[in-house]
Amino acid sequence: MEKVPTTLQQILPFIIPLVLLQLILLIVALLDLSKRQKVRWIPKWGWAIIIILGELVGPILYFIIGREE
Repeated sequence: MEKVPTTLQQILPFIIPLVLLQLILLIVALLDLSKRQKVRWIPKWGWAIIIILGELVGPILYFIIGREE
């Protein structure tokens, strides 16, 4: 089998939407966190660290289990 070299131009169409989705989720999650009085299980500063360092999974975890209605 012949190995096809991967160039940045071939990968970029897949990476750009993921990076944009990650940034949008990060911003929306941090804004939502700053407006809430109470969150579940972890203090607000802990959720902020999870959101920022958790890349794509952190904001999703916050929206699923961190928000208190």
